[in-house]
Amino acid sequence: MALKRFEPAVLALADALRARGWRIASAESCTGGLVAAACTALAGSSDWFERGVVSYSNEAKQTLLGVPAELIAAHGAVSEEVARAMAEGLLARAPVELTVAVTGIAGPGGAVPGKPVGTVWLAWARPGNTGAVLLRLGGDRTAVREATVDAALARLLAVARHGA
Repeated sequence: MALKRFEPAVLALADALRARGWRIASAESCTGGLVAAACTALAGSSDWFERGVVSYSNEAKQTLLGVPAELIAAHGAVSEEVARAMAEGLLARAPVELTVAVTGIAGPGGAVPGKPVGTVWLAWARPGNTGAVLLRLGGDRTAVREATVDAALARLLAVARHGA
């Protein structure tokens, strides 16, 4: 996967974040750090990108982001509740104004009843404001991961531009 394809979105995001004086961080499961990689591929991203956490395992979600084990047990790692907890946990741990979190099933395996391959939860957090959206993505593993990065960058840009 070429990170260059994300450059226009990252440039727009960088401009919006710099205009507000905001910094961001990412908490990623199914994308394995691709949001962070897309952001840091841009020279000067240290002005606005603070950190990326790859929390691929449930243990990592718990220890690095503070996601309660009970939440994962009750809803599964691929759930709105866990995605929100990832975004909120990172916001509490990083000196940033905005976080994004993704957790999903990129495939080709991993599907469970009600959660087919391509199921991704995307969440974001700002102080006092957390949101989440369910993505139902098609294609192979690469396509799901690329579409997730596209969606994460678009959501970050929307929040950076509009503040909510």
